[in-house]
Amino acid sequence: MTETTYTQPTPPDGEARVRSPEFRFAADALRGLRQDLFQGVLAYRPLPPAAVGGPLGRVLPGRLKEYAAWAPHAAVAAVGGIAALMSLSDVYGGPAAQLCALLVLVPVLLTLVRPVAAFWLSLATTMLTAAVGSGEWTSWPWLPGSFLAHLTVLTVVALRTRPRTAAWMWVLTAVYGFLADAGPGWHEDPDTGPMLFLSALTLLAVTVRHTHRQARREVTAQRTATARERSRRTLLEERSTIARELHDVVAHHMSVVAIQAEAAPYRVQNPPPELEKAFATIRENAVAALTELRRVLGVVRAEDYEAPDAPQPTLADLGTLLANVRETGLVVEYVVTGAVRELPQGVELSAYRIVQEALSNTLRHAPGATARVELGHVLGGLGVRVVNGPPPAPHLVKPSPGAGHGITGMRERVTMLNGVMTDGPTADGGYEVTVFLPVPAPGAEAELFEGGS
Repeated sequence: MTETTYTQPTPPDGEARVRSPEFRFAADALRGLRQDLFQGVLAYRPLPPAAVGGPLGRVLPGRLKEYAAWAPHAAVAAVGGIAALMSLSDVYGGPAAQLCALLVLVPVLLTLVRPVAAFWLSLATTMLTAAVGSGEWTSWPWLPGSFLAHLTVLTVVALRTRPRTAAWMWVLTAVYGFLADAGPGWHEDPDTGPMLFLSALTLLAVTVRHTHRQARREVTAQRTATARERSRRTLLEERSTIARELHDVVAHHMSVVAIQAEAAPYRVQNPPPELEKAFATIRENAVAALTELRRVLGVVRAEDYEAPDAPQPTLADLGTLLANVRETGLVVEYVVTGAVRELPQGVELSAYRIVQEALSNTLRHAPGATARVELGHVLGGLGVRVVNGPPPAPHLVKPSPGAGHGITGMRERVTMLNGVMTDGPTADGGYEVTVFLPVPAPGAEAELFEGGS
């Protein structure tokens, strides 16, 4: 028989041992106690002025609003003053009464600048006031003034710190009360029980307030993130829609290039081989560009996207659009100024979609209002203005909410064409959208392309 001996390797120095859950819980609790009530005891943390908003902020004038911002500080000082007066009046005069009043007031005021230090000072001054005034009072270990002061300190410090700190302050207060009750001597009216009961109720209310505020902050942050994501998704959807619409325009131009490149050699008798080769290369590149364009369209196409049967609309189709809108009951005035000329298909498509979306917004958000569509053909481009008046009875007709794509889609189209767009409410309660789409003069695009190449 072969006997094998296994030696348990000795863990290296400093390696953490496996601890029980109870030990880890106790270690975490003591670590929290050290972080909350021992580290940074004298840290300077002044209480900032309160934010005065809501109905109260709208009613108060400017000077009173500034004073109202310091109301929490005044409230804390007032409670400290009441506790000091209780100590001053209940201890039978002399230096002892003045000392008790001062010991009661200082911790309360210290909560406004150094909250953790105020708690420890409150425990210390409670012992001193009990020792100085014990001959006059049967209550123990808190005299009436120090009782109110310590309860105020617990509340203010709990409001300014985390719930875990409030729990540790209550535990230390209980430890002090039990030790004081278990000390030598007999006391007719010990008040440790009332202190622990009232402080537990107060700290529980403060903890619930902290939890509620934290939940509100998390909900607000989640709503902000959701709104940001929705805006981003809306922007991407609008860009995909614009890309799908412009696919037909670009594909048409590339098809024309390919057809003309294929037919050009047949229009010249005995063309040189170099010319035939150049036109063949142009056609091959145009066909390759069309293929890649279809692939790009497949990437940006939505799952439920269906290719349109009709060609993309132009400014010539605005009459049909306005007729359809008028059938819904919207009164629309259409004005065209300047010398009407043929514009690039991308510009006409974008202008058509802008007018369409602006009129849709009028129907959605201002039902019953009148609208005016203006097109201005100028030398440097095309101006588009769509303005609607206020709804006739906004309190009776509730506008239907939209998806939030309208203004975003307009801005994306204008940005794509290097245009300028302004939108906003009018003085009479309506809404106005003004757009300028630059259009290069004939031949300027070719010069720009040659300069860039």
